[in-house]
Amino acid sequence: MSPQVYCDEKLHSLAGNETNISFQVLYCLKLRNLLWATSKHDVYLMQNYSVMHWSSLLRRGKEVLNVAKPIIPTLKYPGCSAEPLSRVQISTMSVKDNLMVAGGFQGELICKSLNQTGVAFCTKVTTDENAITNAVDIYRNPSGATRVMAANNDAQVRVLDAANFACINRFTFPWSVNNTSVSPDGKMVAILGDSAECLIADAQSGKVMSNLKGHLDYSFASAWHPDGRILATGNQDTTCRLWDIRKPSESIAVLKGRMGAIRTIRFTSDGRFLAMAEPADFVHVFDAKSDYAVGQEIDLFGEIAGISFSPDTEALFVGVSDRTYGSLLEFNRRRYDHYLECLF
Repeated sequence: MSPQVYCDEKLHSLAGNETNISFQVLYCLKLRNLLWATSKHDVYLMQNYSVMHWSSLLRRGKEVLNVAKPIIPTLKYPGCSAEPLSRVQISTMSVKDNLMVAGGFQGELICKSLNQTGVAFCTKVTTDENAITNAVDIYRNPSGATRVMAANNDAQVRVLDAANFACINRFTFPWSVNNTSVSPDGKMVAILGDSAECLIADAQSGKVMSNLKGHLDYSFASAWHPDGRILATGNQDTTCRLWDIRKPSESIAVLKGRMGAIRTIRFTSDGRFLAMAEPADFVHVFDAKSDYAVGQEIDLFGEIAGISFSPDTEALFVGVSDRTYGSLLEFNRRRYDHYLECLF
């Protein structure tokens, strides 16, 4: 079933609808990060109990990780907290710089190098009864070292060194943390959760620097503009707010969804476009060059498993996890002088 696209300005056009992909159906409605594009032709996504790599050129998928089977970590050293896992239900994932990190509904954390066989590290970061890993983030700190950040329902944020996956920091907050996102320079982190307030903290110490007030309900998504000055936050109140972190006293813009909460937010790598997804049926794309006044609404059918721009900004991928119409949709950035060819 092809989606209908309604817009003030047609910013992206449908290039492909791959219906042979059956996404994992989510039981926790606030989790929507099960899709990542590492290039225009390479997409990583959840399919039942498998993390799959989908090639839009070859039009076929390849299993990268099977989490139904026992997972034995290959990384071993004295004091390592790795432990075997099995039959993990993935709740969130992130892919960057050949590293894939996935979180589970029972507090699991799985880290795998895409250019190596096996799983380097896996563990349960918490034994709390309400332990779901809500979000994972891969980033570089100011010195250039790769870090993994995990946000959990136990109100804690954990930072791991991607070199050996040792936990090097832990921050505690007064409410369940639903989402974190680290600024492009690696110095700040946005902390969002079961609160109407959104926090900006120092990424090294966890010390709160700013408190963003304006949302009316719990928050579930955030993303930084590549310039590091604008933060977008998505909330249960059906809005996405944009904040200039140099003047955090009030939001500079409010982008409204159609019906549901804003569960996922993404910027293109050049900062030109912002995309935000509702739990089902609607994805919205805004042109930052117009101060977000020009937008496109993509009307589709089904639960949305995730959205991701390709790093070259040319493609927007949307995962639909509906049992009947489950599919991977590809929208190509529309240029005013020509249409991009469909590669499917």
